[in-house]
Amino acid sequence: MSTVGVVGLGLIGGSFVKAYHEAGWTVLACNRTKSVLDYARLSGEADGELTRDNISSCDLVLVTVYPEAAIQAIREFAPYIGDKPVVIDCCGTKRVVCEACFPIAEQYGFTYLGGHPMAGTQYSGYKYARANLYRNQPMVIVPPRFDDIFLLDRVKKLLSPAGFGRISVTTAEQHDVMIAFTSQLAHVVSNAYVKSPTASLHHGFSAGSYRDLTRVAWLNAPMWAELFLENGDNLLLELDTIISFLTSYRDAIANRDKETLTALLEEGKKRKEEVDGR
Repeated sequence: MSTVGVVGLGLIGGSFVKAYHEAGWTVLACNRTKSVLDYARLSGEADGELTRDNISSCDLVLVTVYPEAAIQAIREFAPYIGDKPVVIDCCGTKRVVCEACFPIAEQYGFTYLGGHPMAGTQYSGYKYARANLYRNQPMVIVPPRFDDIFLLDRVKKLLSPAGFGRISVTTAEQHDVMIAFTSQLAHVVSNAYVKSPTASLHHGFSAGSYRDLTRVAWLNAPMWAELFLENGDNLLLELDTIISFLTSYRDAIANRDKETLTALLEEGKKRKEEVDGR
């Protein structure tokens, strides 16, 4: 029987626990708040606590906490991991974690990859975790080397109980460039948008557009603040870009320049068609 170790029992870690439990794996877990671990064990979804004494028995270890906490956890477990487990962090940025953890893995002789499961909800915590959270969703991995086909095949098999639809391989640098646009910018815009004084009056006047744009405004503030700051260079570039475009729309409206405003809107529509292949 295969064994997975999960560090952190929030939405991400909890969903891995439930997915691997359903797949028949032995699940070991640890969490900063012991009551959450106790609940996972009482529910039968976790079989025991992940410790220094048993981490070497795992086939896969998933580290699903904030970046700085992930580095600390991997550093503390490092002398006890051994050469059997594959260790994958699941943080939302990759440069800081990978830069710290690749040397640790090399020093202690265990296998480590950066990872980012591209799935989630606006909610956080184990109570919102579900076994199908990752089903048909993308998973991004950052390997220590890109020519080790056997390792990549091994990782895909180890991740199969989660049900990912696609596993992409990239560098930590490219990951952080892309995630600044596809995820982080969207969270900043959504969080800022809902601060309008008009938002408190929206009931009866809003439908799909409002729901879609504000869904991720409900976020885990400490986690996202850490991710934004770690990827500040890429996120600032995206923020400066969207501020520039918004200024163009604003100026056209302020000047009652219908021709320019129409052109801006047509450009946006065309761009949407181009990037989404419609």
